[in-house]
Amino acid sequence: MTKILVVDDDRVLRALLQFKLAAQGHDVRLAETGVEALALVASDRPDLIVMDCMMPGMDGEEALRHLKTNELTQSIPVIMLTARRGDDDAFQLLKLGAADFVSKPFNPDELVLRIRRFVDAGELQPADNSSRRVS
Repeated sequence: MTKILVVDDDRVLRALLQFKLAAQGHDVRLAETGVEALALVASDRPDLIVMDCMMPGMDGEEALRHLKTNELTQSIPVIMLTARRGDDDAFQLLKLGAADFVSKPFNPDELVLRIRRFVDAGELQPADNSSRRVS
């Protein structure tokens, strides 16, 4: 079972993604902000993160920077959700270390297929929380 952390300030979107991903057999955790996401990653490392770019407080880009500069979390694939449409924005996300990005609005089934691509390709490093604590 793949452990996925969904980070978005939109309560309805979080619930929809939790429903869709749980229906595919994933263990889904939820966070509303970048700060909350980093705390959850530290206590319960996910296999993959789906994170919104624009959130109050610590946004997704800043949280992504934190994840990718920490050797214990840099290998976690992060799929960014973004309402921005410019090529420069997409390039910046990939340059920061995002594994993929999806432009909002999006089809939730498309996101499920993108996640399945990571799972099927064996690109996820299973979380071993007993020996890999994030600080």
